[in-house]
Amino acid sequence: MAHSQKSIRDHVRNRSQPNVDNQVISQQLEDLVKPCVYNQQAYYRSLGMRERILNLPLMVAAVLTLVWRQVPSCRELNRMLARENLLWARVTKVSQPALSQRLLNFPASMFEKVLNDLLVPLNQRWQQRQKRKSPLGITQAKKHFERIWIADASTLEALFRKLKSLEDQPLGQLGGRICAVVALQTRYPVKTWFNEHPYTHESNFQPQLLEFVPAQTLLLLDRGFWNYGFFDQLIMSKSNFVTRLKANAKYKSISILSQSQHHCDQLVCLGTGYQGNPILSLRLVEIKNGNCWYRYLTSVLDPNVLPPYVVADLYCRRWRIEESFLLLKRLLGLSYLWTGSINGIKLQLWATWLFYAVLIDLSDEVADELTLPMNSISVEMVFRGIYHFTQALNRGTATDIIAYLTAPENRDLGIVKSTRPKRARPPLDLSPSPS
Repeated sequence: MAHSQKSIRDHVRNRSQPNVDNQVISQQLEDLVKPCVYNQQAYYRSLGMRERILNLPLMVAAVLTLVWRQVPSCRELNRMLARENLLWARVTKVSQPALSQRLLNFPASMFEKVLNDLLVPLNQRWQQRQKRKSPLGITQAKKHFERIWIADASTLEALFRKLKSLEDQPLGQLGGRICAVVALQTRYPVKTWFNEHPYTHESNFQPQLLEFVPAQTLLLLDRGFWNYGFFDQLIMSKSNFVTRLKANAKYKSISILSQSQHHCDQLVCLGTGYQGNPILSLRLVEIKNGNCWYRYLTSVLDPNVLPPYVVADLYCRRWRIEESFLLLKRLLGLSYLWTGSINGIKLQLWATWLFYAVLIDLSDEVADELTLPMNSISVEMVFRGIYHFTQALNRGTATDIIAYLTAPENRDLGIVKSTRPKRARPPLDLSPSPS
């Protein structure tokens, strides 16, 4: 059922003016993104694109500004472009129809390639930050897997019908569905697929996942990807997965690996072979938390590789991709779709991922400076803290954003998440056979 226009709270949020420019953030975006843009000039020309006024560097600068400065409309972007430099793009006067048309037909693949280029230096910067130790569960898994990725799908919000191109669209028409792969440790996007049909099931993205995921990868999967054939092909490609057991799944216990009052680790036989579906030998890990039992399924059969409590710990971290979707939609405005064209939606999608990656890099720098795990940092408050840093920069009382956000006198900005008092938890049990 399509969403009602009134039910989407982001659409009633009034953004009447863009955020104030910040020299430090603009310079950081320019230093990171601009080289990646100019690396794509040859590909840009190979598409037959002419060196017109609204060329590749200007379009990336303009659309990236649209995202990070929360510009409320394309018309406002056109006014800004005529009056101020936008990142590396100089003042340029173009007509509003020309800019709108360019946003509709500019190749979205250019932004995807810029993003892929940008992830290379961002991953290098992440590797250079070595002050913090990785969580025990991730450290254990990295001994046996080259990468730990999370895969999930999300539906884009309803198209906003202020644009003339959407006047004929039905009310509440959804913008499509995306499937994304995010690296667990860095939180950077690895790959994203877009489908214009908003009710596309996760299983429709499985062929792309199988083709993309290399060997020695551990995938953390939502139950939406539940498919015996998909699981079997992942195992055949020398990749592994962790997911939740479906409530109606039928399995047969083969052997108990370890058992206690709070856990049960066993090998199971899953599937009936009906209609050619494979019969799989998998591992079922059951963990009791409070009064509830949680059941996890993994293709890693050796508990020495992934001990029972490590399996549960890793799956809990699957929530990182849900946080990424939340940041993309609610914080960076992906729930406010500018245009109804498929190309326009893709353009906004890749531009939002671009700024998201830079924002995650900034947040990780803050976490490194405070010697805290990334989970302790609120990415949303880092983004909102840019405004306060801008005011301090204009007053001449601050010049370095990392120093400003991590200063003791600025703790009220909420950069470090507040935690409720909790009962002390025991350290993660790494034993393959917990007692």
